[in-house]
Amino acid sequence: MDLIDVREVRVAASRAELVFGDHEVPLAGGSWLFSEPQPGVEGLVDLTGLGWEPVVEHPDGGLTIAATCTLERLRKLPHPLFAFAVDALLGSWKIHRFATVGGNICLALPAGPMISLTAALDGVGVIWTADGGERRVPIVSLVTGVRRTDLRHGEVLRAIELPAAAAAARTAVRRISLAELGRSGVFVIARADADGGFVVTVTAATPRPRQWRFAAMPSAEQLATAIDSGVADWYDDAHGAPDWRRAMSLRFAEECRLELLAQP
Repeated sequence: MDLIDVREVRVAASRAELVFGDHEVPLAGGSWLFSEPQPGVEGLVDLTGLGWEPVVEHPDGGLTIAATCTLERLRKLPHPLFAFAVDALLGSWKIHRFATVGGNICLALPAGPMISLTAALDGVGVIWTADGGERRVPIVSLVTGVRRTDLRHGEVLRAIELPAAAAAARTAVRRISLAELGRSGVFVIARADADGGFVVTVTAATPRPRQWRFAAMPSAEQLATAIDSGVADWYDDAHGAPDWRRAMSLRFAEECRLELLAQP
Protein backbone atom coordinates (compact mmCIF):
# COMPACT_ATOMS: atom_id res chain seq x y z
CA MET A 1 0.00 0.00 0.00
CA ASP A 2 1.37 3.43 -0.92
CA LEU A 3 1.19 5.81 2.02
CA ILE A 4 0.80 8.89 -0.11
CA ASP A 5 0.81 11.38 2.77
CA VAL A 6 4.09 10.16 4.27
CA ARG A 7 6.91 12.60 3.63
CA GLU A 8 9.63 11.24 5.90
CA VAL A 9 10.73 7.96 7.45
CA ARG A 10 13.19 8.24 10.33
CA VAL A 11 15.07 5.33 11.89
CA ALA A 12 15.46 6.01 15.60
CA ALA A 13 18.86 4.91 16.93
CA SER A 14 18.39 6.15 20.49
CA ARG A 15 15.63 7.12 22.87
CA ALA A 16 16.49 10.77 22.32
CA GLU A 17 15.33 10.36 18.73
CA LEU A 18 11.90 9.10 19.80
CA VAL A 19 10.29 12.50 19.46
CA PHE A 20 7.06 12.43 17.49
CA GLY A 21 5.57 15.28 15.53
CA ASP A 22 1.82 15.79 15.41
CA HIS A 23 1.46 13.58 12.33
CA GLU A 24 4.18 11.02 13.03
CA VAL A 25 3.58 7.47 14.23
CA PRO A 26 5.89 4.65 15.31
CA LEU A 27 6.78 1.89 12.87
CA ALA A 28 7.82 -1.60 13.93
CA GLY A 29 7.00 -4.50 11.61
CA GLY A 30 4.50 -2.50 9.58
CA SER A 31 2.37 -5.54 8.68
CA TRP A 32 -0.80 -3.54 9.39
CA LEU A 33 0.53 -0.04 8.85
CA PHE A 34 1.36 -0.76 5.20
CA SER A 35 -1.78 -2.80 4.57
CA GLU A 36 -4.21 0.09 4.10
CA PRO A 37 -4.26 3.87 3.64
CA GLN A 38 -3.24 5.93 6.66
CA PRO A 39 -4.75 9.37 6.02
CA GLY A 40 -3.12 12.10 8.01
CA VAL A 41 0.07 10.15 8.72
CA GLU A 42 2.95 12.24 7.38
CA GLY A 43 5.93 10.63 9.08
CA LEU A 44 7.09 7.23 10.34
CA VAL A 45 9.60 6.65 13.13
CA ASP A 46 11.15 3.21 12.74
CA LEU A 47 11.76 1.55 16.11
CA THR A 48 13.75 -1.40 14.82
CA GLY A 49 16.96 0.65 14.75
CA LEU A 50 16.92 0.78 18.55
CA GLY A 51 18.23 -2.79 18.70
CA TRP A 52 16.05 -4.08 21.50
CA GLU A 53 16.76 -7.68 22.50
CA PRO A 54 13.66 -9.61 21.34
CA VAL A 55 13.33 -11.84 24.40
CA VAL A 56 15.11 -11.70 27.74
CA GLU A 57 14.70 -14.75 29.97
CA HIS A 58 15.21 -13.94 33.64
CA PRO A 59 16.71 -16.32 36.23
CA ASP A 60 13.39 -16.58 38.09
CA GLY A 61 11.58 -17.75 34.94
CA GLY A 62 10.03 -14.43 34.01
CA LEU A 63 10.28 -12.99 30.51
CA THR A 64 10.71 -9.56 29.01
CA ILE A 65 9.47 -9.41 25.42
CA ALA A 66 10.48 -6.39 23.38
CA ALA A 67 7.66 -4.63 21.58
CA THR A 68 9.68 -5.14 18.38
CA CYS A 69 9.97 -8.90 18.92
CA THR A 70 8.57 -10.63 15.84
CA LEU A 71 5.96 -13.35 15.97
CA GLU A 72 8.43 -15.68 14.31
CA ARG A 73 10.87 -15.20 17.20
CA LEU A 74 8.15 -15.49 19.83
CA ARG A 75 6.99 -18.81 18.39
CA LYS A 76 10.36 -20.36 19.25
CA LEU A 77 9.70 -20.08 22.99
CA PRO A 78 8.82 -23.44 24.56
CA HIS A 79 5.55 -22.49 26.27
CA PRO A 80 2.68 -24.06 24.26
CA LEU A 81 0.60 -20.90 24.44
CA PHE A 82 3.11 -18.93 22.38
CA ALA A 83 2.84 -21.09 19.27
CA PHE A 84 -0.95 -21.26 19.63
CA ALA A 85 -1.24 -17.47 19.83
CA VAL A 86 1.11 -16.87 16.92
CA ASP A 87 -0.83 -19.31 14.75
CA ALA A 88 -4.04 -17.49 15.65
CA LEU A 89 -2.77 -14.54 13.61
CA LEU A 90 -3.76 -16.00 10.29
CA GLY A 91 -0.93 -14.96 8.03
CA SER A 92 1.88 -16.60 6.16
CA TRP A 93 5.38 -17.11 7.55
CA LYS A 94 6.25 -13.92 5.68
CA ILE A 95 3.86 -11.96 7.90
CA HIS A 96 5.07 -13.69 11.08
CA ARG A 97 8.62 -12.80 10.14
CA PHE A 98 7.89 -9.07 10.35
CA ALA A 99 4.74 -8.62 12.46
CA THR A 100 5.62 -7.62 16.01
CA VAL A 101 4.20 -8.39 19.42
CA GLY A 102 3.93 -4.72 20.31
CA GLY A 103 2.34 -3.80 17.02
CA ASN A 104 -0.39 -6.38 17.46
CA ILE A 105 -1.10 -5.15 20.99
CA CYS A 106 -1.11 -1.45 20.10
CA LEU A 107 -3.39 -2.02 17.12
CA ALA A 108 -5.96 -3.04 19.76
CA LEU A 109 -8.22 -5.20 17.64
CA PRO A 110 -10.43 -7.50 19.76
CA ALA A 111 -9.01 -10.54 17.94
CA GLY A 112 -5.37 -9.54 18.48
CA PRO A 113 -3.73 -12.79 19.66
CA MET A 114 -0.79 -11.05 21.32
CA ILE A 115 -3.33 -9.23 23.48
CA SER A 116 -4.88 -12.59 24.38
CA LEU A 117 -1.51 -14.15 25.21
CA THR A 118 0.05 -11.36 27.23
CA ALA A 119 -3.12 -10.44 29.11
CA ALA A 120 -3.68 -14.08 30.10
CA LEU A 121 -0.13 -14.33 31.47
CA ASP A 122 -0.44 -11.14 33.53
CA GLY A 123 1.74 -9.21 31.11
CA VAL A 124 2.66 -5.65 32.03
CA GLY A 125 3.43 -3.12 29.32
CA VAL A 126 6.53 -1.01 29.88
CA ILE A 127 5.76 2.37 28.32
CA TRP A 128 8.31 5.01 27.50
CA THR A 129 6.69 8.39 28.06
CA ALA A 130 7.26 11.49 25.97
CA ASP A 131 9.01 13.31 28.85
CA GLY A 132 11.72 10.64 29.12
CA GLY A 133 10.05 8.72 31.91
CA GLU A 134 8.52 5.29 32.12
CA ARG A 135 5.26 3.83 33.33
CA ARG A 136 3.82 0.33 33.57
CA VAL A 137 0.29 -0.73 32.69
CA PRO A 138 -1.13 -4.28 32.73
CA ILE A 139 -1.98 -5.38 29.20
CA VAL A 140 -5.51 -6.18 30.32
CA SER A 141 -5.88 -2.44 31.06
CA LEU A 142 -3.65 -1.08 28.30
CA VAL A 143 -6.17 -2.06 25.64
CA THR A 144 -9.27 0.00 26.43
CA GLY A 145 -11.51 -0.74 23.45
CA VAL A 146 -11.62 -1.42 19.72
CA ARG A 147 -8.58 0.38 18.26
CA ARG A 148 -8.14 2.25 21.56
CA THR A 149 -5.32 2.00 24.09
CA ASP A 150 -4.05 3.87 27.13
CA LEU A 151 -1.06 5.10 25.11
CA ARG A 152 -0.80 8.84 24.62
CA HIS A 153 0.75 10.62 21.67
CA GLY A 154 4.52 10.46 21.92
CA GLU A 155 4.51 7.34 24.07
CA VAL A 156 6.00 4.04 22.92
CA LEU A 157 5.38 0.53 24.16
CA ARG A 158 8.92 -0.60 24.98
CA ALA A 159 8.34 -4.14 26.23
CA ILE A 160 5.97 -6.60 27.86
CA GLU A 161 7.02 -8.17 31.14
CA LEU A 162 5.62 -11.61 31.97
CA PRO A 163 6.00 -12.62 35.63
CA ALA A 164 7.53 -15.99 36.42
CA ALA A 165 4.51 -17.30 38.33
CA ALA A 166 2.13 -16.74 35.41
CA ALA A 167 4.60 -18.03 32.84
CA ALA A 168 5.00 -21.26 34.84
CA ALA A 169 1.27 -21.82 35.46
CA ARG A 170 -0.73 -24.62 33.87
CA THR A 171 -2.89 -23.32 31.06
CA ALA A 172 -5.80 -24.33 28.86
CA VAL A 173 -6.91 -22.52 25.72
CA ARG A 174 -9.85 -22.49 23.34
CA ARG A 175 -10.41 -20.45 20.19
CA ILE A 176 -13.05 -20.41 17.48
CA SER A 177 -13.88 -18.44 14.35
CA LEU A 178 -16.85 -18.56 12.02
CA ALA A 179 -14.66 -19.61 9.10
CA GLU A 180 -11.95 -22.25 9.12
CA LEU A 181 -9.32 -19.60 8.41
CA GLY A 182 -11.22 -16.65 9.84
CA ARG A 183 -10.45 -14.03 12.44
CA SER A 184 -10.91 -15.13 16.04
CA GLY A 185 -14.48 -14.73 17.26
CA VAL A 186 -13.81 -16.06 20.77
CA PHE A 187 -10.45 -16.61 22.45
CA VAL A 188 -10.38 -18.00 26.01
CA ILE A 189 -7.28 -18.77 28.06
CA ALA A 190 -7.48 -20.16 31.59
CA ARG A 191 -4.64 -20.49 34.05
CA ALA A 192 -4.15 -22.55 37.20
CA ASP A 193 -1.46 -21.00 39.37
CA ALA A 194 0.84 -22.82 41.75
CA ASP A 195 -0.82 -21.12 44.73
CA GLY A 196 -4.20 -22.60 43.78
CA GLY A 197 -5.52 -19.50 42.07
CA PHE A 198 -7.51 -19.65 38.85
CA VAL A 199 -7.54 -16.94 36.18
CA VAL A 200 -9.63 -16.87 33.01
CA THR A 201 -9.19 -14.30 30.25
CA VAL A 202 -11.65 -13.69 27.42
CA THR A 203 -10.68 -11.79 24.29
CA ALA A 204 -12.01 -11.47 20.73
CA ALA A 205 -15.55 -11.91 22.09
CA THR A 206 -15.36 -8.55 23.87
CA PRO A 207 -14.21 -5.08 22.75
CA ARG A 208 -11.35 -5.21 25.25
CA PRO A 209 -9.72 -7.99 27.29
CA ARG A 210 -11.80 -9.21 30.20
CA GLN A 211 -10.32 -11.19 33.07
CA TRP A 212 -11.65 -12.94 36.19
CA ARG A 213 -9.50 -14.10 39.09
CA PHE A 214 -10.40 -16.64 41.77
CA ALA A 215 -8.43 -17.53 44.89
CA ALA A 216 -9.25 -21.21 44.28
CA MET A 217 -10.74 -23.29 41.49
CA PRO A 218 -14.34 -22.07 41.09
CA SER A 219 -17.37 -24.25 40.55
CA ALA A 220 -19.02 -24.28 37.14
CA GLU A 221 -21.78 -22.05 38.47
CA GLN A 222 -19.37 -19.57 40.07
CA LEU A 223 -17.39 -19.26 36.86
CA ALA A 224 -20.42 -18.83 34.61
CA THR A 225 -22.01 -16.29 36.95
CA ALA A 226 -18.82 -14.23 37.14
CA ILE A 227 -18.42 -14.06 33.37
CA ASP A 228 -22.08 -13.53 32.59
CA SER A 229 -22.47 -10.74 35.11
CA GLY A 230 -19.16 -9.14 34.19
CA VAL A 231 -19.77 -8.52 30.48
CA ALA A 232 -22.54 -6.28 29.18
CA ASP A 233 -20.96 -5.49 25.82
CA TRP A 234 -20.29 -8.70 23.91
CA TYR A 235 -18.68 -7.68 20.65
CA ASP A 236 -20.74 -7.55 17.47
CA ASP A 237 -19.19 -7.58 14.00
CA ALA A 238 -18.97 -9.72 10.88
CA HIS A 239 -16.92 -12.31 12.77
CA GLY A 240 -19.63 -13.17 15.29
CA ALA A 241 -22.87 -12.09 16.88
CA PRO A 242 -22.98 -11.16 20.59
CA ASP A 243 -25.20 -14.08 21.65
CA TRP A 244 -22.91 -16.59 19.93
CA ARG A 245 -19.82 -14.99 21.46
CA ARG A 246 -21.36 -15.09 24.91
CA ALA A 247 -22.41 -18.73 24.58
CA MET A 248 -19.02 -19.86 23.28
CA SER A 249 -17.12 -17.88 25.91
CA LEU A 250 -19.10 -19.56 28.68
CA ARG A 251 -18.68 -22.97 27.08
CA PHE A 252 -14.93 -22.55 26.53
CA ALA A 253 -14.33 -21.20 30.03
CA GLU A 254 -15.99 -24.28 31.49
CA GLU A 255 -14.07 -26.60 29.18
CA CYS A 256 -10.83 -24.96 30.27
CA ARG A 257 -11.81 -25.24 33.92
CA LEU A 258 -12.51 -28.96 33.55
CA GLU A 259 -9.27 -29.50 31.64
CA LEU A 260 -7.20 -27.85 34.37
CA LEU A 261 -9.17 -29.60 37.09
CA ALA A 262 -8.28 -32.96 35.53
CA GLN A 263 -4.57 -32.19 35.32
CA PRO A 264 -2.34 -33.35 38.17
